[in-house]
Amino acid sequence: MENIDFATLFQGIGTMMESGWLLASARVFLVLLGLLLIYLGWKGVLEPMVMIPMGLGMVAINCGTLMMPDGTLGNLFLDPMLSDTDDLMNTMQIDFLQPVYTLTFSNGLIACFVFMGIGTLLDVGFLLQKPFASIFLALCAELGTFLTVPIASALGLTLKESASVAMVGGADGPMVLFTSLALAKHLFVPITVVAYLYLGLTYGGYPYLVKLLVPKRFRAIKMVSKKAPKNYDAKVKLAFSAVLCAVLCFLFPVASPLFFSLFLGVAVRESGMKHIYDFVSGPLLYGSTFMLGVLLGVLCDAHLLLDPKILKLLVLGIVALLLSGIGGIIGGYIMYIVKRGNYNPVIGIAAVSCVPTTAKVAQKIVSKDNPDSFVLGDALGANISGVITSAIITGIYITIIPYL
Repeated sequence: MENIDFATLFQGIGTMMESGWLLASARVFLVLLGLLLIYLGWKGVLEPMVMIPMGLGMVAINCGTLMMPDGTLGNLFLDPMLSDTDDLMNTMQIDFLQPVYTLTFSNGLIACFVFMGIGTLLDVGFLLQKPFASIFLALCAELGTFLTVPIASALGLTLKESASVAMVGGADGPMVLFTSLALAKHLFVPITVVAYLYLGLTYGGYPYLVKLLVPKRFRAIKMVSKKAPKNYDAKVKLAFSAVLCAVLCFLFPVASPLFFSLFLGVAVRESGMKHIYDFVSGPLLYGSTFMLGVLLGVLCDAHLLLDPKILKLLVLGIVALLLSGIGGIIGGYIMYIVKRGNYNPVIGIAAVSCVPTTAKVAQKIVSKDNPDSFVLGDALGANISGVITSAIITGIYITIIPYL
């Protein structure tokens, strides 16, 4: 008993003292950041289903660091860097989240589950009503996913790493996860963490961007429709989804799991399979999103996130989302000119494909300045197009960049 000192008995505190000031400071910072995410999720400022489990995971992983038998610092949650099959099998019997991580996260399965659930939320009828305007806005809102690539390359990242972090500009977490797994697996943990940390900015930060770039008189524009919007029945939406899925899978087979998952969700929605719809849109989507938040939280280990490239990823993630938001608003102004003033430029922000958050943001901003203005239908059309264009760009990057 005389050999057991305080630091050995309470290893969370002991490893904090022995890890050096830099690592200890990072652990304290991440614990405080985790508590902040929990609070912001609870207040509804950020998405609670992701941020609360993510924040709690950050707290637990950085408080629960202990000294492993080989003398290194570790934890009993998971080890994302394991690749040796024997070590992996042994660790899966010890680290309680390792099976979930290995079997659902590191192979992109959980991203496909989330994307399938997102598909059940998409009414492609909004896209079919104004396809050209919606697709144009979606392309404009991919400005961040395009321009961030040369910016990241100029900062010293490889082309594969640059493309992976540029996908943060699409504001679609599963796309970021899938792209980084394919192109920059050594950085997919921090890139994915950065992506989901920043996705909250689409709800909390984009309103300020819109108010900065769109004057009140434009935000208050009430669009006048010369004819009633056309309602498409389920068979048209189902046929559209099936054909589009076939075309995209044919063109970009490397991203076919994402296309399949998304349009399978749409097909479930439109085919009238109520029990399957209830499962995919409920337990599967929310359960996968919740577990995604848990895994992202426990991946925020200070030791893993002290890579010198992390600061670059943090900056580039903000740049990508900022540029995409600006691109969407520019697209909104172009549509305003094309439609001779009968278009609200705020709709452009909805083309950043964080479904359905940015569409709600657009309507909320417009309603404050003009309660009689209803833009949600157009915003959802742009929103859905943003998801599809983001998936297409994922396919393009994964297909082409390895050859460059």
